[in-house]
Amino acid sequence: MELAVLSDIHGNYAALSECVSLALSRGISTFLFLGDYLGEMAYPERTMAFLYDLKDKYECLFVRGNKEGYWLSHAERGQEQEGWKEYHSTTGCLVYNWSRLTGRDLAFFEGMPIVRRLEYEGLPPLTLCHGSPLRVNEKLLPGDENTLSVMERTGTPMLLCGHTHRQEKIIHEGTTLLNAGSVGLGLDTGAGRPLQAQFLILHGEIRHGENLPGAGRWREEFVSLPYDTERVIRELYEEKLDQRAPYWTLITERMLRTGSGDHGRVLAKAMELCRAQEGQCIWPDIPEQYWQQAWEMETGRI
Repeated sequence: MELAVLSDIHGNYAALSECVSLALSRGISTFLFLGDYLGEMAYPERTMAFLYDLKDKYECLFVRGNKEGYWLSHAERGQEQEGWKEYHSTTGCLVYNWSRLTGRDLAFFEGMPIVRRLEYEGLPPLTLCHGSPLRVNEKLLPGDENTLSVMERTGTPMLLCGHTHRQEKIIHEGTTLLNAGSVGLGLDTGAGRPLQAQFLILHGEIRHGENLPGAGRWREEFVSLPYDTERVIRELYEEKLDQRAPYWTLITERMLRTGSGDHGRVLAKAMELCRAQEGQCIWPDIPEQYWQQAWEMETGRI
């Protein structure tokens, strides 16, 4: 038994295709997806078409990420109430993706659970989630007491998650946490090198002669592989994402080309600058001038 575990695609169907192709070339036909299917990249409909085709051909299990929560909340509340704006660094990519979602896509996201438990004969049971089993947007970080507390309450010997965009292995009191990293936007993965796609392969190893439940073990293999990042960058500009979400897209381009950068870090700095100047800053109302300043600080221009 072998499983491919993929998280945080963020609309990067070129990276997704490479990950799936590698898995299939190894004879893997079961895919576990841990959320955040769309996000920063162009042509989200291509990512969705790829996922629909894959689940028609192979065993695919899905959980919902925080991005799917955005789309579903937006469908319920509407753009004005959410405060999303077109041609704005904070929410331009959200509006762009929303404009291309179909009713089928929203129903697909709605049908995904937040957490699921899997059992395969002779192997330890698995818990799947995006952030944590408790909240889709919770980050399970190494060295964090909350992470250890969540692991103690998981109820299975292995917890699979994503959301942080970093591949991790944490062991605590008989529970192993494996973060699959990010297919589409791994954080700070290499100095000056193009971004690589990340995913996880689980190898189920059952001990001969032992038929007790959970008698076997899972062995993890973290995978990183190159793909055509320049094509992905070209498509950002084809779809005018540099105009729809100017600084957000500059961060994406830098990550794709150099493996360095973090949207969350620049966002936090932009909000800090906004608060210092204006007394408060409530997401998503962050003026572009603060995005510009934060971007210049991130890239060492000031």
